[in-house]
Amino acid sequence: MPELPEVETTRRGIAPHLEGQRVSRVIVRERRLRWPIPEDLDVRLSGQRIVLVERRAKYLLINAEVGTLISHLGMSGNLRLVEVGLPAAKHEHVDIELESGLALRYTDPRRFGAMLWSLDPLNHELLIRLGPEPLTDLFDGERLFQQSRGRSMAVKPFIMDNAVVVGVGNIYATEALFAAGIDPRREAKSISRARYLKLAIEIKRILALAIERGAPRCGTLSAATATRAISAGTVCVRPWR
Repeated sequence: MPELPEVETTRRGIAPHLEGQRVSRVIVRERRLRWPIPEDLDVRLSGQRIVLVERRAKYLLINAEVGTLISHLGMSGNLRLVEVGLPAAKHEHVDIELESGLALRYTDPRRFGAMLWSLDPLNHELLIRLGPEPLTDLFDGERLFQQSRGRSMAVKPFIMDNAVVVGVGNIYATEALFAAGIDPRREAKSISRARYLKLAIEIKRILALAIERGAPRCGTLSAATATRAISAGTVCVRPWR
């Protein structure tokens, strides 16, 4: 599954080619994703200029002049730029064609992703209850410490809870806990303030490093394989030595 660094890498890759461009038409070949693609998406988006491409957690927000396309890559989805008119292969469900001659193509073999339309995306039901972004000042160790009081769940699922902080997926949580010297099986409430301060620093460092290096797609590996690879320093987030 694409994690926050992979989604941010995608955003940075497509944004320069989308922002400022006008949509000429939207081709939807398959509407049956995790939630159905709106029947009127082509009507709503065609003719509009794309103003800004943002990310909230693992959702991409493609902001038009009026309204926003909310996209989630699900388990196996990806977005890439192709030339308008390039024949679509199997699982290539959506093309957003631009007047520049490029099209943003959405591919999703498992169809667990999403493409939804909203006039108020940050208050959409999928986004409104999300916690802070990990790479902003709204997230720090003090927040982790305060939110963990009284929580008997293990610390690893605690930091993976999107209501606590968004985007700390399985592999990144494992790496951050290791770097902070915290056993992932310990109860969240048992961790000291000092340890949480260290953990927040490591979460920020590891996610930032993954984004900087282009966020390899660890989600395509099994959890065991990916964990061994991280420990060996060969993929994803551990610095090469």
